[in-house]
Amino acid sequence: MDIVYIRDLRIETIIGIYDWEREVKQTVSLDLEMAHDIRKAARTDDIQYALNYKSIAKRLIAFIEQAEFLLVERMAEEVADIVTKEFSVPWLKLRVSKPGALRGSLDVGIIIERGERP
Repeated sequence: MDIVYIRDLRIETIIGIYDWEREVKQTVSLDLEMAHDIRKAARTDDIQYALNYKSIAKRLIAFIEQAEFLLVERMAEEVADIVTKEFSVPWLKLRVSKPGALRGSLDVGIIIERGERP
């Protein structure tokens, strides 16, 4: 299985359950690993056969910046849904973290996998 990835995509959004979190945007960080057969893109050197990570990043940034979430779990499910459905990704592993959310820790968050490994 080939993997196309995006690491540490930082996006500002409203996220959290506490009153102060509902008033100020916080940074979330996304790491995505997405299954995609790269052989045809490699053979042809043609972007139309590649998984366009720039398009995925732009779509996720636009979505997350305008959305509001209480839980990172909801954000993760919605991001996974966008990537799998809109970009025809059969499998992904997604890490969503909130840097600085827990004193004494670099970040906290969740990791999910969705879809079938090809």
